[in-house]
Amino acid sequence: MSAARILMVLTSHDEMGNTGHKTGFWAEEFAAPYYTFLDAGCEIVLATPKGGAAPIDPNSEGEDAQTEATRRFYADDEAKARIANTARLADMRAEDFDTVFYPGGHGPLWDLTDNQDSIALLEDFLRQQKPIASVCHAPTAFLNLKDEQGEFVIKGKKVAGFTNEEEAAVGLTDVVPHLLEDELKHRGAEYQKVEAFAPFAVVDGLVITGQNPASSEAVAEKLLQSLKR
Repeated sequence: MSAARILMVLTSHDEMGNTGHKTGFWAEEFAAPYYTFLDAGCEIVLATPKGGAAPIDPNSEGEDAQTEATRRFYADDEAKARIANTARLADMRAEDFDTVFYPGGHGPLWDLTDNQDSIALLEDFLRQQKPIASVCHAPTAFLNLKDEQGEFVIKGKKVAGFTNEEEAAVGLTDVVPHLLEDELKHRGAEYQKVEAFAPFAVVDGLVITGQNPASSEAVAEKLLQSLKR
């Protein structure tokens, strides 16, 4: 277990639609899982669609969004250097890792929903019977995965993700390219949620998902548990 190799896939997208505001990955959703994995002795590789620097959503850097994990990240020069120099997603191979984790933030809605490198990689993880995990908006990366029968992977699966209520609460319902809750349901997922912004993570077979930033550590812990089986 201590030698587990984990790939973390972050967004390269930093524009919030046509609003002129910036987006990216949500700091807490990277930091909490990253340190959960690091403290468990795992080896971690970071990748993005474009490679290079992964953009941090500036809203996740506000004081009200800080946690013990984000404060640790901002004081961690090595982690910040890794975020500034990620590998290219297209160069990643499922056979080189035990599992993969996608942090959220709004960025993935734009560049990880239909990304063919991401889809092929995730489908390879599943073919190799390796778990895949994501949190908040990042389950968007699971929307278009197909199994060997051509069915959506999430059809009939219990999944969580950022809710319509939560999207409305942050005022971005009309800005995002799609509402994650709706799209998960459209593909036949057994969508599950709890009250807005409360922690919630769910495991169904090899698919592990969480609802919002507060769920990121729980998803990471469930992923580590799944690797022990």
